[in-house]
Order: sequence, then C-alpha cells, then structure tokens
Amino acid sequence: MAKSKVYFTKEITSEGLIKIYEALGRDLKGKVGVKISTGEPGGHNFLNPKLIEPLVTKLEGSIVECCTAYGGKRQDPKDHWKAIEDHGFKAIAPCDIMDEFGEKAIPIKKGFHLKEDIVGEHIDNYDSFLLLSHFKGHMMGGFGGALKNMSIGMASTKGKLNIHSAGTSLNQEKVWANLPKQDDFLESMADACKGVIDYVGKDNLLYINVANNLSVDCDCDANPSAPKMADIGIFASTDPVAIDQACYDAVINSSDPGKADLIERMNSRHGIHTVEAACSLGLGIREYEIINID
Repeated sequence: MAKSKVYFTKEITSEGLIKIYEALGRDLKGKVGVKISTGEPGGHNFLNPKLIEPLVTKLEGSIVECCTAYGGKRQDPKDHWKAIEDHGFKAIAPCDIMDEFGEKAIPIKKGFHLKEDIVGEHIDNYDSFLLLSHFKGHMMGGFGGALKNMSIGMASTKGKLNIHSAGTSLNQEKVWANLPKQDDFLESMADACKGVIDYVGKDNLLYINVANNLSVDCDCDANPSAPKMADIGIFASTDPVAIDQACYDAVINSSDPGKADLIERMNSRHGIHTVEAACSLGLGIREYEIINID
C-alpha cells in the first residue's frame, strides 16, 4: 500500500526549516501566503519570528492570518495588528489579516456537516500557501497542527463560528453556549480543510509542522501551560493528514516521561478524529513513511 512521505529533522533552526522545505521537492508558485498563528498576547509559545524569517524571505512570502472568534486581543483587526507587530512578525515580512476588510464563502462538496467555508477574502490574493504550523495541544481540538491551521486558521471570525457550531450558527453567543458534539466539531474542521484544498488546489499547498514548545494549550491561549516534554523536531509533507498523524504518533511514541499531559489532552478531546475525518474525505492518507533528513 502506498504511503505518504513525511520528512523529519531534529534541527529546529532556520537552517533546518529551509532544508526540510527543500526536501519536499516542490516549489510554491506565484505569490505565497505563509499561514501561521501570530499568537494571543500573553502567550509565548508561538513560532519565533527569527526562526521562520529566512524561510519566509526565501519564499518572498507574506505572513497571513485571520481574526479570532473568542474575543481576546486578535478579534478586532486593530488589536490583531498590534499583536502582529508586538510579537515581531511585522518586522520580518509583509503581513496580511486576510479577513480585515471582508470574507467570502467557498463551497464544500460532500462534507460531513458544512456546505461552505467562510474565509478571509484575501485568499484570492495568493497563488499558493505554506501552512507553517506550531504543533501543540489545544483546549477544544485536542491538538493543533496542519489541519487546524488550515481550517480554523484560514477561516474568518464567522467562518470559525461556522466550524465550531458544525454549521448551525454564526452568532457568537449562541455558538459558545451551545457547542455541538465533539466529533461534529472535529469533522467540521476536516470539512473546512476540504473547502480550502479544493479552492486553492492541492498542488498549491505545502505543510510544515514545528513540534516545539509542546504545551497542552494552543497559541490562542493568553496564559498557556508550560511545556512538560522536550521539543521533538520539524515535520514536512505534501499530505496534511499524514503530517498530523506523524506528529501525533511522535508524541505517543516518545520516551519522554513528560508526554503524559499532552497525550491526555489529545486523547480526551478525541483529537485524532480530525485526522480520521480528513482521511475519509480524501484529503490524504494516514499511512506514512518518515524520511529523516539529518
């Protein structure tokens, strides 16, 4: 049976990022958006701008983000721009809040729950995207990697509400007061990924997960728990399903005794179901081959 290739390096450095991007053997064409989390103010585990700067520069890329749906300091674009600047991203590359001035609905065909994904309208300003994700735990999703960065990450505020409600509401108060079944939410993230992949084109998307600062909490948390396990490394693939499966497995199979809290967070939220759902939608395969480039 065919397996997806997932490249790996223990070297969490700027040089390691460039090396693993080049190992993928596919150049992103045209104007490139580099989708990261710029991090909620107060948090400190997000990807270091100095770490990613050389790769973003190599791609002549723009750092792209969308506003949040939970309040905080990144829901209003003015506050979000301050966070982007304060966290050092504005100094290293052009930055773009893709839903600052509007949003657009893109279709989802044969998804689990969603008929459309609502994304920042500036998605049309880019020819290709690098999903440059910080792999870590997440309060609601269990963990966040490529699939979460592509679904929740590229959705506008309303798009995030659409995903979190499994397509039942765009009203912020109603969504947070009446969350759907957990698996419905996870399947809706997979739906949103399908919308993005179909719209942008799978050949115009690449995925890199940096597994460092492995807190149980997301970069959207203003007060994240301190990581208890050591950094693992950088993973890269053309397959978003395989890369997230590989990162999940790397935590599960780690010999680090500090992994227990992160495993509990991932499994108590059934986080792997996002990967299962994305596989069911044909977005990639869970079987993979690790190619160590060290």
